[in-house]
Amino acid sequence: MPSLLKLHRLKLTALFLAANLGLLLYLAAGDLKGFDEWVWLDILGEGGSALLALVWIGLLLKSRPAGRVTNLLALGLGAVFFSWWIDCLDEFIRLPDSVHWDHWLESAPMPVGLVLLTLGIYHWHREQLAISAQMEKRERLFREHRLFDKLTPLGGADYLRRQLEISLAGASEENRPLSLAILDLDDFGAINRRFGHAEGDHLLQSLTQLLLLNLRRQDLLCRLAGDRFVVLLPDTGETQARQIADELALAVRHFAHKTRQQGERLQLNATMAVVMAVQDSPESLLERLNQALARAKSPRLARSA
Repeated sequence: MPSLLKLHRLKLTALFLAANLGLLLYLAAGDLKGFDEWVWLDILGEGGSALLALVWIGLLLKSRPAGRVTNLLALGLGAVFFSWWIDCLDEFIRLPDSVHWDHWLESAPMPVGLVLLTLGIYHWHREQLAISAQMEKRERLFREHRLFDKLTPLGGADYLRRQLEISLAGASEENRPLSLAILDLDDFGAINRRFGHAEGDHLLQSLTQLLLLNLRRQDLLCRLAGDRFVVLLPDTGETQARQIADELALAVRHFAHKTRQQGERLQLNATMAVVMAVQDSPESLLERLNQALARAKSPRLARSA
């Protein structure tokens, strides 16, 4: 409550002074009614309405920051409260017939208050729409963030499938080529066993930056799993995709990565495979891509055996 009084003391002070000024005017101009003249139904209706208006003002000022919307709502509720308050004073104080200003005090604040309330609610409505849009955007970013790889700044397998679905639909609708390239590091497990998983993670992070530098602006690089990366190549036929894949393999082969502890240069090689989308679903296209990678790796495995 102290913070409420401090933040909105001018509004509350003005409301307190207005209510007491109205009471003093009535006491100065009229006479108190006897207890037997009180109409309890009117007292409960008008006094209860004024009390509820005060409660609404308190809740409003306590739950909202200061600003234009809060001011409009508070002024509107304050005018409504004042109208009900003056109307309630009639039940306790009798004014002479020569007094006419009481009708103005009872009636004039109510429409003014309702207009201010309407303006405040309108701006509050727009404010809530903006907040909802912002929250929806944050929620969407949060959901997409969960689809990103924990080690590298790349999308993971689920993110790749989502983007692949969008790209396939766009390529089919606009009749444009779409290709996928996959890169798999050779003997990455041996690097992990020899230098440790921390060094392997550092290698993947460095390799990510190398691959990104060798891709076009429109290409999308994702980490499919482990040491396996997939490149989404929009507006790219199979021939051009193979050229890009060969350039990536060459960049990996010439990558001068040195271990952090011994400073030993690691000789890296990667197996590449490429497929072009032809009336595929995301799953079928990825399956064809993995099959192409398996075929590309089989000669290497045969030679190493």
